[in-house]
Amino acid sequence: MPDKSFLFKRPPLWSAHETAAQRRLTPALQSWLNETGSLTKRLRGIYGNRFGVELLFHRWKPAFNDECRLLQLPPARYQLIREVLLHADGRPLVLARTVLPDPTIKIAHRNLSHLGNRPLGEVIFAYPDLERRQRQFSRAEPSQWTPAVQTRIALEQAVWGRRTEYAIHGHSLLVAEFFLPALLQKI
Repeated sequence: MPDKSFLFKRPPLWSAHETAAQRRLTPALQSWLNETGSLTKRLRGIYGNRFGVELLFHRWKPAFNDECRLLQLPPARYQLIREVLLHADGRPLVLARTVLPDPTIKIAHRNLSHLGNRPLGEVIFAYPDLERRQRQFSRAEPSQWTPAVQTRIALEQAVWGRRTEYAIHGHSLLVAEFFLPALLQKI
């Protein structure tokens, strides 16, 4: 698994429907999970210039099987996998994983394959025809994260996340975001 992800020892389990546990989440966490606009824009609104992106993983690799099924991709074909840490002054806020199929990169004129530390949201939300196709939710237990993530962030509790399939000019990409405890603390 380490060659497919910096973040996960095993892929999270996703649900398209709200669960009973999800309905008991704090209003603050619910608002992040259900955000319909740009996460980047919201984080910049809160943290300003202190907000940043750290690139953790950027490789052409096969995606997880469930990601391939969702995007209707052959499981062995390589996709661009990008994993990042969104932070403010080094304080970890969000762990994110993006699956970018080659046709999507081509239709976006390669703007998506060379982001570096630039937030994905700044690029995709600039497309006037960006379409949100579906959203799923997951609760990742501490045992699902790699030792590298545990060393960096020391996740001692389950972390909730969302996974959204977007389309640009009809071509899909998949963005998963996990909201870390520091994001939900008062600034």
